[in-house]
Amino acid sequence: MPLSNTTIRTAKPAAKPLRLFDAGGLYLEVSPAGGKLWRLKYRFMRRHTR
Repeated sequence: MPLSNTTIRTAKPAAKPLRLFDAGGLYLEVSPAGGKLWRLKYRFMRRHTR
């Protein structure tokens, strides 16, 4: 299920980085300081990368 705009805006920081997954390896990472970053998790030659 894709992330909604409301879910993204109301995401609050926690003690550890919070990862809210969207689809196809795309996720929103909320840092403990409150920053929100889009990340993409993918594989290249059978190795996981972030």
